[in-house]
Amino acid sequence: MSKTDSIARRILGWKLNRWDRWYDYEKGVFIHDSEFQPEQNLCHAMLIVERLEKFGYKFSNNGNSEVRFNNISATGDTLAEAITNAAYNLIELNSVEDTSDIWAQLC
Repeated sequence: MSKTDSIARRILGWKLNRWDRWYDYEKGVFIHDSEFQPEQNLCHAMLIVERLEKFGYKFSNNGNSEVRFNNISATGDTLAEAITNAAYNLIELNSVEDTSDIWAQLC
């Protein structure tokens, strides 16, 4: 699964409708892969920021190449890429924690 796919599912809550499009239940619209490119489009990346802020994360940036969501930071060649990288780092961190919690319950 790509960064964009992970972000669409885990952060934005979109469901995969077909191999090339998502469905946003909140807005009732289909989003094609070509219509959501957060690494290249700052408007798309800002959707991620808005959603994470709703979840209680504080967004900050240091120029156009470094961003932070609370204590999770990332860099990129552009601000959009840095936002996408930080969001993906957040997903990876939470995935590891979720897995550890599951193993702790099983053992």
